[in-house]
Amino acid sequence: MSVLAGKVALVTGASRGVGAAIANALADEGAAVVVNYLRSGELAEEVAGGIRGRGGRAVAHQADVTDEAAVKGMVQRTAEEFGPVDVLVNNALPDYRFDPVGRKDFGSVGWGDFLQQLGGLKGALHCSQAVVPGMVEGGGGRILSILSNLINNPVVPYHDYTTAKSALLGFSRNLAAELGPHNITVNMVAGGLIDETDASAPTTEEVRQLVAASTPLRRLGTPEDLARAVLMFASPWSDFVTGQYITCDGGLVMA
Repeated sequence: MSVLAGKVALVTGASRGVGAAIANALADEGAAVVVNYLRSGELAEEVAGGIRGRGGRAVAHQADVTDEAAVKGMVQRTAEEFGPVDVLVNNALPDYRFDPVGRKDFGSVGWGDFLQQLGGLKGALHCSQAVVPGMVEGGGGRILSILSNLINNPVVPYHDYTTAKSALLGFSRNLAAELGPHNITVNMVAGGLIDETDASAPTTEEVRQLVAASTPLRRLGTPEDLARAVLMFASPWSDFVTGQYITCDGGLVMA
């Protein structure tokens, strides 16, 4: 039997890249999946349609995760369509471009840039608050968030992005401490440079080669690499693991 048979998963920002890979991985292990998107409706429908075409259950749902009412509506629709959410993956990322040349340095980055990136934390808050009551009532659940290995090794100092990801780490560990008695685990996956997503497209070839050469496995990560790490935390294999994060970057960061 598939390890997530009978489970319901909500993946935010799942129309493409890492989010789409996560949605596919969870669906292929038996979960019914809600493919959340903000603007890329056609792509999200392709992801959901591909899952259905393989015999799985999936729907695409538009919602701005920074909008509390929109999130509540999405979770309600999920319950009506499939049942309460068992697995939440906070993947949605405010618009960002990993551009080592055009990035804002410390002298030019502003507070507004930090606030914009903290939108990811705001989305995680809204989504988590919306699904936790159903998880408590159902006797447990899984909450996963996507971090970045830059929080430990800022090989390129993306000040606003990395700070927001660090805040998500603190958020998740507090949540793990409070929700543990309800059999709800809260874990994280910190990815490295992913080849290739829309966000990483501006990364120069020089930086790509430098990172790959510095990585013990001598390559960059793929969306599927992160998806498999998320699957581990979403499955019963990690029943007794909470408040933790795994760095999925081929060994670049060993801490």
